[in-house]
Amino acid sequence: MKYVIVGTAGHIDHGKSALVEALTGTNPDRLEEEKRRGITIDLGFAHLDLGGGLRIGFIDVPGHERFVKNMLAGVGGMDLVLLVIAADESIKPQTREHFDIANLVGIRNGLIALTKSDLVDREILELAKLEIQEFVAGSFLQ
Repeated sequence: MKYVIVGTAGHIDHGKSALVEALTGTNPDRLEEEKRRGITIDLGFAHLDLGGGLRIGFIDVPGHERFVKNMLAGVGGMDLVLLVIAADESIKPQTREHFDIANLVGIRNGLIALTKSDLVDREILELAKLEIQEFVAGSFLQ
């Protein structure tokens, strides 16, 4: 079995945990306080078997600035980063912080997920895409 570890990154409430749950069927927010408050506090985990002997393990990290140390605990084991950006807010402070951390620890592979696109009109969605392209220009996410 080959394992690929994908770690989420991004600002609070941009949909990291919801995306992991949509992909895997597993809610990575397992702590009672996380469920009560509606935010990720500690690392969450889920997996997805793709067949052919390939399993993707997801590490869902907190997006809140107060829990960045928990994000740091999970980033070292990532093979690639899944940078999650909400279309209705675009790039925010923890988006930048998580992106910078991924760069600093040497992650060189990743994907961008533009979430919450159903909450904006076409013009705002296109503007968000342009902002993201400019943000990742020259980086491993280009």
